[in-house]
Amino acid sequence: MSVTSDVPLLQARSLVKHYGHVVALDRADFELYAGEILGLIGDNGAGKSTLIKALTGAVIPDQGEILLDGEPVKFRSPLDARRAGIETVYQTLALAPALSIADNLFLGREQRSRGILGKLVGALDRGAMQQRAQDELNQLGIMTVQSIRQTVETLSGGQRQAIAVARAAAFGTRIVMMDEPTAALGVRESRRVLDLILTVKGRGLPIVLISHNMPHVFEVADRVHIHRLGRRLTVVDPKSCSMSDAVAMMTGAMAVA
Repeated sequence: MSVTSDVPLLQARSLVKHYGHVVALDRADFELYAGEILGLIGDNGAGKSTLIKALTGAVIPDQGEILLDGEPVKFRSPLDARRAGIETVYQTLALAPALSIADNLFLGREQRSRGILGKLVGALDRGAMQQRAQDELNQLGIMTVQSIRQTVETLSGGQRQAIAVARAAAFGTRIVMMDEPTAALGVRESRRVLDLILTVKGRGLPIVLISHNMPHVFEVADRVHIHRLGRRLTVVDPKSCSMSDAVAMMTGAMAVA
């Protein structure tokens, strides 16, 4: 296990979120430590997505607190979380198919030219963005794209996922959240994405991996957070807990001691 500190980098205490009479989060707790991959698993409707949205500013909890580096924070929007160094790779990827790879890496964070055109008309420094995008792909070992200028719509599913991960790694200074990164991918492309996740971890970024693919979670995660009925049921060590026991716990077929 790669946990390097007793103080969680990101922590949630007793988060509560209601949607009318539906309780999405029921005093949910969460801890992510520096240098680890934390798997987050749970049955459909367990509250995983709401928990992640609360941790990334997409949902504001009704009660509870979130701490970053031990200090209370209140994210009012995903932009607040991004400013704090938390990047999320959504299941939908949030890529613009008609734009180039470089444009997608800098989507919403475009670099302006330093000259008068940048100041007066907002001209973009495309050369700098393309060079930075190429550097990021090289550092992560993404060598399967033909050109940084090709449009995302020309890429395979695995390549698109790699671009979304590269964007998160480029701008996530503290934490990367990944929601179902291998969903709908074939065996070979899933393997590449898992290798990419390990590469991102090797750069020092802790990762939260939300996935229904148990073999993938148990292969790369240092710890596995099991979510059930709106709260954390338990956290297990994937080296000492079997996948079948984890599934039994998250579905309620096995009691937690």
